[in-house]
Amino acid sequence: MRQASFDARGSRVRWTEVAGAEPARVYVHGLGAASTVYHAHVAARPELAGRRSLFVDLPGHGISDRPADFGYTLEDHADALAAALDAAGVSGAEIVGHSMGGAVAIVLAHRRGDLVSRLVVTEANLDPHPPRTAGSSGIASYEEDAFVTGGGHARVLEHVGPLWAATMRLTDPLALHRSAVGLVRGTEPTMRDMLETLEVDRVYLQGALSGELPGAERLTASGVRVVDVPGAGQNVMFDNPDAFVAAVCG
Repeated sequence: MRQASFDARGSRVRWTEVAGAEPARVYVHGLGAASTVYHAHVAARPELAGRRSLFVDLPGHGISDRPADFGYTLEDHADALAAALDAAGVSGAEIVGHSMGGAVAIVLAHRRGDLVSRLVVTEANLDPHPPRTAGSSGIASYEEDAFVTGGGHARVLEHVGPLWAATMRLTDPLALHRSAVGLVRGTEPTMRDMLETLEVDRVYLQGALSGELPGAERLTASGVRVVDVPGAGQNVMFDNPDAFVAAVCG
């Protein structure tokens, strides 16, 4: 396990790392998740093994610190991820981001192009104000106090299902809520606009069970390779690991 400071108080973002060939491959989890849980099983596959691999837990999640005075916006998370990569001596990395982690990876590539050579994003948030679900929009529908101390956190854990709850219960409730609010608010320019204008190699994975990806034609026209993954929903790396590994391999 390694760590790096990401704020003025010295709070630490942490990651586990596997040695291997450069360029590094950096795995970034989604809202209420943890990177090793969602990605270690695919990183160990023969097709992906042998590369230097970092499994980063964003602030408030997993093994990273959870300061109460941190904003947990997408930009904040991207800056913390950049601090980790700078401390690790990583540049020109391949970033594999899931859901919120994909949005953070897009923001990172927009703000710190030196750190990113390729993006593989899975079911990433691209637009602000998504439809109401049990995920970020459902969490963000609560006022902060009502979610953190008024029972909202417990109610969400009951409704997200046992797989997601297993890691969400390890996420700081305040960080979870503020991260969800940041996702719903989005960025300026939007994550979609950033993704379309980036010049690095870009792959977007959409689980077929999640429905058609809005704006897929526009993404394709901008050079993004959009992959519709059969038999998969939000968690493509669990539902169809063969297709996920193939997309990461390029």
